[in-house]
Amino acid sequence: MSKATTIAEAIRRWEEKHPGEDITEAEDVGFQFQWPPIEKMDNTLATLVNCKKLSLSTNMIEKISGLNGMKNLKILSLARNNIKSLSGLDTVADTLEQLWISYNIIEKTKGIGVLKKLKVLYIGNNKIKDWCEFANFQECTELEDFLFVGNPLYESTDECVYKAEVKKRMLNLKTLDGQPVSRDE
Repeated sequence: MSKATTIAEAIRRWEEKHPGEDITEAEDVGFQFQWPPIEKMDNTLATLVNCKKLSLSTNMIEKISGLNGMKNLKILSLARNNIKSLSGLDTVADTLEQLWISYNIIEKTKGIGVLKKLKVLYIGNNKIKDWCEFANFQECTELEDFLFVGNPLYESTDECVYKAEVKKRMLNLKTLDGQPVSRDE
């Protein structure tokens, strides 16, 4: 097995694919589907000072880190990795509006509450099984679009009960699991 792709290597590959472009000026940077996969986020990401959308989907990342210095980041895509925890997001707490983190192995939601501007959270197909984890989602008072399908809690709860519970706990939702939220149901 070859060794993992580093962030520095992913940056070099990006620059080869975008001749004449400066990655420090780029607003949309994608490092998804790296081969060999990226296993670790590191402080090299801090060079992406103008990045508004960063995709690291479909790699083998286990931990969120290295985001300090990314003062313009609004969208972070970490779907299809091996992430177990939501810690490491505090450095982008003032700017992040969308977090796409489905298809990971997250059981606990501690750490999500720092994202006060978060509007979109796609956290489907993880390992969340307890309603008490929703207390952390409730700290994200701007949250409007929430995707949770595929988690054990979703799978083990009657659909009507699930929808009623989520609506009761997350009052500002406009979209739940891809469907418009109706408050009069």
